[in-house]
Parts: sequence; structure tokens; C-alpha cells
Amino acid sequence: MGAKFPGKIYPYFLLLPSLIVIGVFIYLPMVQTIQMSTYKSLFMGLRMIYVGMENYVDLFTSRSYLQSFITTFSFGGLVVALSMTVSFLMAILANQKVAGARFYRTALVWPYALSPAVAGSIWLFIFNPSVGVLNFFLDSLIGIRPDWISNGNLAFFMVVITAVWKQLGYNVVFFLAALQNVPGDIVEAAHIDGANALQRYWKVIIPLMSPTAFFLLTMNLIYAFFDTFGLIDVMTRGGPVDATNVLIYHLYRDAFEFSKTGFAAAQSIILFFLVMGIMLVQFRTAGRRVHYSN
Repeated sequence: MGAKFPGKIYPYFLLLPSLIVIGVFIYLPMVQTIQMSTYKSLFMGLRMIYVGMENYVDLFTSRSYLQSFITTFSFGGLVVALSMTVSFLMAILANQKVAGARFYRTALVWPYALSPAVAGSIWLFIFNPSVGVLNFFLDSLIGIRPDWISNGNLAFFMVVITAVWKQLGYNVVFFLAALQNVPGDIVEAAHIDGANALQRYWKVIIPLMSPTAFFLLTMNLIYAFFDTFGLIDVMTRGGPVDATNVLIYHLYRDAFEFSKTGFAAAQSIILFFLVMGIMLVQFRTAGRRVHYSN
């Protein structure tokens, strides 16, 4: 028999502190943001006038905002795909029984401990066209010195590589833990049945790791849409010519550089529903392939 609370109100009393915090810091700001999105700021935000859905209409007729959609989906797709693929391969190597395995595993994790600003500064120096290490080697080997900062395509590639590197440590931790929890007897049985290494990973190990992979897919998606703001701000500030101006950075510029608070609030609502929609599709499609078993 489970324990019973002395009265129907007592459980809600215990939840009250958490409900107050959630209400004040999550739901109240959300309601205020929705309300603010129906206003337009004038005179550097000193005056607000009600415009209804005009901000949303202006957004979806704005060429720069629609371009940010394309940039965000391209950026997010590349970051998620590359970070999960590379980190899984790195986790496989880190799971091997070799001398100094603990050192290698720690070294693979440490980039995640860096702040986005520090990580962005490191890679901005590496990609620096004049004094960067990368251009030094490229010049020595094949005689080229690309301008990674002024060229839009190269700047986009630079930010993607940095975002992938920053997220590798987080993914490796979970993939490594999942690999170490795969039952060895099942893998050995597949090997005895004639499955080669690739077949064992594709048919046995990866399906057993599907809960971890699904969790990381969700977390990497959130990371690509929201947590890469610091990298972009330090490295490119959305440029050149909006080549790296993703939705979250577009929102920041409208809110804090151009004082368009109502416009920025509408963008935050759109971004929220966009990510929520992607999550629902993800849970309905990829979630069905996840197998939770002992």
C-alpha cells in the first residue's frame, strides 16, 4: 500500500513553491511576450501602439526574415547531422580498450565545458584569414588563403564547424555511456551468427541505443536553434550579408540593436511554435522507432 497524504490540499501545498517559480519565470513572461507581439514600438521603444497581427504579417512578407528561415534550417540540419554522426564515431573509438583510454575520453569531453564566447573566439582565431593556423597550413600545402570571414559561404561553413565541435563533448558522453550499456552477450551472439562489424552496429547496437539517440536528436535540435547564438555573435554577428543570420540572432538584433520589441516578440513566438512543431513531427516519426527495453 502506498502512502496517503493527510488531505486533498496537502499535495498542492507541497507543489506550491515549484508552481510559483514556474508561473513567475516561465508562464508570465510567455503571456507578456504574446501580448507584446501585438504592439509596435515607436521612438526607440518609448511608446507602444496596438497593431494586432501586423507584426506577424510584416515578418512573413520580410525578405530578410524569410531568408533567415532558410539559413536556420540549413544551419540546424548540418549541425545536428554532423555533430551526431561524428560524435558517434568518436564514441566508438573512445570505447575501445586501449592504453590511456580515460585520458582520451576526458579530452573528447572538455570542449563542451567551454562557454560559447570562448569557443567562438578560439575558432575565430583558427580561421583568421591573416594569422590563422588553418590558413597557414593551407598556404603551405596548396598555396591558398581563403577569406573565411568576408565570404558568406565560407563564414557559414566556419560557424557550422565551430557549432559541431562545441557540441561533440556532450554527445560523446551519452553515446559512450549507451555503448557501454549494450549487453555484450547479444553482440557476441550476432558475431557468432556471422554478422560483420558493420552489421552488428546497424542491426544490433544502434537499435539498442535508440533511446539515447532520440534524446540526443532532440537536444541537438534545441542546441542548433537556440544555443548557438553566442558563437554567431562572437564570430560573424550574423554576417557577412546575413549569411549566418539565423532566426535567434535576427530576433536579438531587432530587439536590442533596432529597439523593435514588438517585432522581436512576434519572432520569439514564431520560433517557439516552429521548434515545437518540429518536435511533434520528430516524436511522431523518429519516436516510433525507439525501443525501450531491459
